[in-house]
Amino acid sequence: MAETTRTNERFMRSRIANPALAVALAFGLLTSGCTTIGNFFSDEKPKEGSVGFVSGFLGAVSGDEPQAVLAARKVLSAGGNAVDAAVGGIFALSVTLPSRAGLGGGGACLAHRGDSRAIGYPDAFLFQPQAPASAGGADRPAAAPMLARGLFLMHARQGKARFESLIAVGETLARDGVPASRALVRDLAIVAGPLAGDPAAREIFLPGGQPLAEGAPLLQPDLGSTFAQLRRLGVGELHVGATSQRFLAGAKLAGASLTAEDMRKALPQMTRPLIVPGSEEIAVSFLPTPADGGLAAAIAYQTLAANPTALAEAKSRGLAAAALYRRDGTVAEAMLNGAVAPSGTLPPLPASTTFAVLDREGNAVICALTMGNLFGTGRIAAGTGVMLAASPAWLPPPLLAAGMVTLRRDSALRVMAGGSGQEGAPVAVGLAIARSLADPGRTFTADPAASPEPGRANVVGCNRGPTSPESCGWTTDSRGFGLATGSN
Repeated sequence: MAETTRTNERFMRSRIANPALAVALAFGLLTSGCTTIGNFFSDEKPKEGSVGFVSGFLGAVSGDEPQAVLAARKVLSAGGNAVDAAVGGIFALSVTLPSRAGLGGGGACLAHRGDSRAIGYPDAFLFQPQAPASAGGADRPAAAPMLARGLFLMHARQGKARFESLIAVGETLARDGVPASRALVRDLAIVAGPLAGDPAAREIFLPGGQPLAEGAPLLQPDLGSTFAQLRRLGVGELHVGATSQRFLAGAKLAGASLTAEDMRKALPQMTRPLIVPGSEEIAVSFLPTPADGGLAAAIAYQTLAANPTALAEAKSRGLAAAALYRRDGTVAEAMLNGAVAPSGTLPPLPASTTFAVLDREGNAVICALTMGNLFGTGRIAAGTGVMLAASPAWLPPPLLAAGMVTLRRDSALRVMAGGSGQEGAPVAVGLAIARSLADPGRTFTADPAASPEPGRANVVGCNRGPTSPESCGWTTDSRGFGLATGSN
């Protein structure tokens, strides 16, 4: 059951589906090393890189799987910025929620600098799973992995912690194991049958022939070893090198048709976001195409900004915009300016997940991630522990939906939202942003549960900037099984 707490006068929602798991995770966070325990009994301040280094307001993290959220919070507590925390949290997510995020998949992010280097709007980083040049007769065509390279590019531009220390977050969780969360177990129940057909997936997710129960140990030693290789040799090792060769061999055994050339050409990009025209005071930015869930969310936002009750219209117009872009590549800006009226429909869409981080300096990241399908192809590249993402040439890609509003004058974050839930993702983002901007109150508030099914959202915002943390709020959808946390 969702829990809502208010501390002092701050609006702060911290939702987690399993209170017992919350206690266990919180205890693990407090006891994450002897040095940290010692600090309870001495006046010595923890060193940078150790949990507890940062005192006071940390920022906020919101995501669909609690253990990954707490991993990101640790990075903030140890002195990392928002990009560092997002990278560490997403590597953790690839272990704790491999149904929706993983080294074999990818995604897209908006990352905003909260300092003098800001350019008035966030940078967009696109690293969606890439289709191979040829399906080659594969019965379940797999995508070329993009996650590690995409996170590396974003970190190279805006991170500050050592990247290998962030890879180690995922490595440790995979090697030592984590309790299976309610979010993972619910996804597993949907596709347990197909997963049972793959020996490597069956060993991890259906030990003894039965799907993992909530709280059961989730161990992924092969994935931990792959993380270790990337930590020691760099993320390019997955694309060019001995690790890449092992991955390709394992993928071939799993029925994929990936080649060395597919892996080499799988490159992320940094670009300008899709910005809604019309405001000189704020930049309302969304993920740009080809992450066309951003376009759909932008159209939904415009519709709701004009008529706050037009939820059905916002959803249909957003989906029609993405359908039009997918059909003939119509320029997104033309639809935002009203020069082209969107039309069309989309087929059933696959799953995704989102992750949001704000730090105390005002840096902010919102990411949408996917495996191209729930658990991707349902098969693991033998010997690597890497779940293979579904090729977008085999299944329609998901709508990766995320948006962010920043103040042009002082580069402060106003609100950011990420949406999941297949066709409901774009309107969940558009609604969260439209309602946040319509509420000028002193304390930020948002209610993701107001979005129509099956949409879900993670939302973080500050009405007066992170330098006034009492005005900030963070929330995850109460209908899901995630966690939103932030603290002094």
